[in-house]
Amino acid sequence: MIEDLQNSFKNLRILVTGDTGFKGSWLCEWLIDMGAECFGVGLAPNTEPALFKQLDLEKRLHHKNLDIRDYPELKKLVLDIQPDIVFHLAAQPLVRLSYEIPIETYETNVMGTVHLLDALRFLNKKCAVVCITTDKCYENQEWLHSYRESDPMGGYDPYSSSKGACELAIQSYRRSYFSDPEKYGIAVASVRAGNVIGGGDWAVDRIIPDCVSALKSGKPIPVRNRVATRPWQHVLEPLSGYILLANELWRGLSRQDSVVSKFHYSKLCDAFNFGPNIESNRTVCDLVKEVLNNWEGNWEDNSDPSAPHEASLLNLSIDKAFHMLNWSPRWNFPRTVKETISWYKSAQSRDFDAQTFTQQQIEDYTVLN
Repeated sequence: MIEDLQNSFKNLRILVTGDTGFKGSWLCEWLIDMGAECFGVGLAPNTEPALFKQLDLEKRLHHKNLDIRDYPELKKLVLDIQPDIVFHLAAQPLVRLSYEIPIETYETNVMGTVHLLDALRFLNKKCAVVCITTDKCYENQEWLHSYRESDPMGGYDPYSSSKGACELAIQSYRRSYFSDPEKYGIAVASVRAGNVIGGGDWAVDRIIPDCVSALKSGKPIPVRNRVATRPWQHVLEPLSGYILLANELWRGLSRQDSVVSKFHYSKLCDAFNFGPNIESNRTVCDLVKEVLNNWEGNWEDNSDPSAPHEASLLNLSIDKAFHMLNWSPRWNFPRTVKETISWYKSAQSRDFDAQTFTQQQIEDYTVLN
């Protein structure tokens, strides 16, 4: 369980790619709180405000501005850091933007991942690697049942297909170079989650930032795809899964737990879904109405029939994470939205301390109150 890992990463050297992003910033905050020596690589934050800056992370970890498309520099950085654990989050993360910049999306998401995995081939030490992709990596059939890790990769739009290609590249590198973690010292897993919400996401073209922007200005929330169903979850939910998985991989590599069988350990070097319970698979309209239960306002339907394609139905099966990692979601749909809006409403205060508030939400999540 996540509450048992408070000291598990103490003094470990942990590299987070994409540390300046929304999820990367939350993850770095949590890892620093756990006593890890955190290294980060990513582009400069592209929003104002930016959670990375609000948490003052540049002064609290070893950060380097670097584009993961630059293989020589990324390889040099990895070999200089000599990480014990790597969380790979760096990506072009937006579906609609991928229609505008498809080449950059593929270069960043696919080749950036290949660059990292290839750099790790030259790391002469044990290292646990968790590569973050997305729930949109699956070939979406718009069906009602949940996608399992064994379902085919695909993707309609450039972003989704780039993440499906990422998964294939990760699988290929794992089979070709890291097939035996005990022999090669590198244990690689991939994780799939999506539609995470939480305080500090300031990206354009995302529903919660759109809600906050409208509510702050006293305008109706513009909703462009109200009937689309998504597996909404607080950002701490998948991050807790990533942390649990990384810990199990590291324990196996460092032989800290003789109970971890070779068979079980080999099964950890694979793909895992981290999604909410089925009742949190709600429409965008449901999400907006729940937001308005926590922040007074209204919304309007801005559906555009000519807008770029986005999936309508998307659910994840989380049985594998439950049975192999003892992981399950902690916050239900109303709690997820409540905690998210609480962060943003508190941020309106002049004396708002993002670091303290974020740390408190991590603690509340960890103790499961």
